[in-house]
Amino acid sequence: MIAPETLARWQSVLPFWMSFLLLPLVWIAALQGGWALILPPLVTWHMFAVLDGAFGLNLENADPETPDSELKWYKALTAAWVPLQFVTLFWLIWYVSSAEHLSAFEKFAAFFGVGVVTGAVGINYSHELMHQSSRVERWLGDVLLAMVMYSHFRSEHLLVHHRYVGTPRDPVTARYNEGFFRFYPRVLRQCWQSAFRAERQKLEKKNRPWTDRSNPFFRYWALQAAMLLLALMLGGLTGALLFLVQAGVAIWQLEVVNYVEHYGLTRKHLGDGKYEPVQPRHSWNAAHKASNWLLINLQRHSDHHYKPNRRFPLLQNYTEADAPQLPYGYPVMTVAAMIPPLWRRVMNPRVRRWRQTYYPEITDWHAYNKAQNPVPR
Repeated sequence: MIAPETLARWQSVLPFWMSFLLLPLVWIAALQGGWALILPPLVTWHMFAVLDGAFGLNLENADPETPDSELKWYKALTAAWVPLQFVTLFWLIWYVSSAEHLSAFEKFAAFFGVGVVTGAVGINYSHELMHQSSRVERWLGDVLLAMVMYSHFRSEHLLVHHRYVGTPRDPVTARYNEGFFRFYPRVLRQCWQSAFRAERQKLEKKNRPWTDRSNPFFRYWALQAAMLLLALMLGGLTGALLFLVQAGVAIWQLEVVNYVEHYGLTRKHLGDGKYEPVQPRHSWNAAHKASNWLLINLQRHSDHHYKPNRRFPLLQNYTEADAPQLPYGYPVMTVAAMIPPLWRRVMNPRVRRWRQTYYPEITDWHAYNKAQNPVPR
């Protein structure tokens, strides 16, 4: 007979493995073609939105002091994803590139679905891995990011985003009234620049040039080149193109989530270029149960920025009193972000209420933002 403690532990960890069900879907889509090609985006975006409605919110919190020794199955989840994504991605490149039953459009659609999965799940798992102290886990995170040609995300996220979130120095913090289609090209350009600058400045403090071999960008470039070369070897030019299609979709998935996570939220400037410490109120929180299973609690983003080194099962949920709440989970909110008028109608009133709640002393936000950042907002 299974002990109650063991049963409770399995009941808490198993739902987070639901993301692994997406891998067979991309295989089925490629093997079947036709209508099956809609399965990966349909399940990732729409089914989990429906499940959020069915399962509701999870307002419970695990003990944040739980030792790592009790989290082995949670840790195994993120590590196991890496080889499975690698095999799936490159096997499909080999198979789809020469699949005669798939038209050119169907091949594109198949790898659009792959990109939905490598972006929604793969990059999210790399995010969990890059925050850990284990060198092996950080390397696994690098492998996942190289598969989507976005390796600099590690440097940008750890050295820039977490330090400057909610300030004009953070490219990833979406400005109030900034639509996604303005945000996206800006972020693609500025994130790479800020990541490289941050690594260069780290080396300068050690009196080393940016060309020093310890610069992680050399590792990033080597890993990305190896992934692209492997795609080329397995599928020729078609395989390389399909690889880039999924990478582009994955990057878009990442950045639309980044757009949602901090839209319109601003840390107060204290003078002399200093800002108030990061608090739970500087990220949007979402307690929706099913999408947090899929995204390993990424939607508990308020606590992630407050305590960046916490593993995902220990991230805490916050109520409206401590952190702003999204009306829906990421599957719905990311779709809304792609429709700027709808997004502004839903989110701008919430940003204004947030400002009145936490910073009632600031009465002219347009002037305040302009003083902090001369770029129009």
